[in-house]
Amino acid sequence: MGASALAGIAHWADHSRVAMITLTFTLGAALAFPAALYAACQVARRFETSRRFACFFLALGVMTVGLTALVFAFQYVASVAAWHEGVGLHDLADWLLFTTATALYEFAVLGLRLYFPYGLFALFAFGLWFAARLR
Repeated sequence: MGASALAGIAHWADHSRVAMITLTFTLGAALAFPAALYAACQVARRFETSRRFACFFLALGVMTVGLTALVFAFQYVASVAAWHEGVGLHDLADWLLFTTATALYEFAVLGLRLYFPYGLFALFAFGLWFAARLR
C-alpha cells in the first residue's frame, strides 16, 4: 500500500511529505495485515473459495483503510497539538474528538484516492491468493 501511495504522490516537490505519507500508508497496511488475516481465516474456513475470497478481500480492505486512517489521525492530532497548549480537560476532550473527526474526514477525502489503482490490484491479488491457499 505504501507503493500505491508513492505512485500517486511521487510527482510532489516536497520529498519529506512524500516520505511521510508513504510511511503512513506502509505502517497502516503493516498493522492491518496480521489482524485482517487472522479475522478472515477465522470466518472463511467453512466457506467455498468464492466466499473465502470475499472474506479476505473485505477484511484486508477494511482493516487496511481503517488502520491507515487511524495512523493518519494520530499524526494529524500530534501536528495540531502544539497549537492548543493550556486548554482544560473538558476542552481537551472536545478538541481531541473534533480534531480526530477532522483527520478521518480529511483522510476519506484526500487519502483514499491513493489506494487506486495499484492498491486495489494488490488487494484483489492477495484476496485470491489467500482464498486459494486456505484449506
